[in-house]
Amino acid sequence: MPSYTIRVNNAEKTVSVDADTPLLWVLRDELGLTGTKYACGKGLCGSCTVQYKGNAIRSCTLPISSALEANITTIEGLSPDQNHPVQQAWMELDVPQCGYCQSGQLISAATLLSKNNNPTEDEINAAMSGNICRCGTYTRIRKAIQLASSKLDK
Repeated sequence: MPSYTIRVNNAEKTVSVDADTPLLWVLRDELGLTGTKYACGKGLCGSCTVQYKGNAIRSCTLPISSALEANITTIEGLSPDQNHPVQQAWMELDVPQCGYCQSGQLISAATLLSKNNNPTEDEINAAMSGNICRCGTYTRIRKAIQLASSKLDK
């Protein structure tokens, strides 16, 4: 079985898996980073979202052999002490209901704010459109992104 070295949450990790193993399973099963969730397995719901090359991507559809060139940030790596503005806003506004989709939601929101620190509601909706919340907390999610934006150094 081939070995791959990837950079996850600013640390190099080496795993021995098949080349077509989805990044999601490497993160969860090989590295024990279970904050990234499995839901649809087809890249449609956003629960497995991680940041890769500065973009929010679906880890369930990215094979490990294609994930070698940049740092991957999971929910565990967003902030060591949960002080990222997005995490703070999520807690302040009590965004999660069941919480299953929230790691993907948080990574997508953090990625948006890393590129646009003052997004409009339409820009928030566009950036978050790939993340499904079965509990329907979309209004709180949008408000939390706006609050996190106000907390950023601009």
